[in-house]
Amino acid sequence: MPTTRPRHTITETDQVARALDEAAKHWPEAAGTRGRLLHHLLEEGYRAIREGRRERADQRRAAIRRTSGVVTGTYEKGYLARLRDDWPA
Repeated sequence: MPTTRPRHTITETDQVARALDEAAKHWPEAAGTRGRLLHHLLEEGYRAIREGRRERADQRRAAIRRTSGVVTGTYEKGYLARLRDDWPA
């Protein structure tokens, strides 16, 4: 099919063949079309990456919420100003 988009070539190595065979079990409606299985695998991989990134960001935000304010009151009033007084101008 003609296209102006870049095309990509992939060799069906043993690892790729195994992935496609597993994909055929997961998506039996596409089992006869290796190209369609590749598309499914790409979509699923992309979704997994996005979800993983989102989960890591959620974990970081949760850690920030858990630790927010834990050192409140540790330093007396004016501590930072006094510390800065020692810095060279």
